[in-house]
Amino acid sequence: MLIFFGVLLVVMGLAVTFAGRLHLPRLPGDIYIQRGNFVFYFPLATGLLLSVLLTLLLNLFFFARR
Repeated sequence: MLIFFGVLLVVMGLAVTFAGRLHLPRLPGDIYIQRGNFVFYFPLATGLLLSVLLTLLLNLFFFARR
């Protein structure tokens, strides 16, 4: 189980690293601040949307197995 979580953390870290290169569209609820050479991006709406979609998907998967 510890190895599984370690591999999961590595995969999530790689996904975050390469997600910036995908140029995903910014949703209206995402926070984006750019001042000079400083950029702050917090994907609030994107995170909420992904959370809801993954929750629905996993619930369908696990409840379908019963």
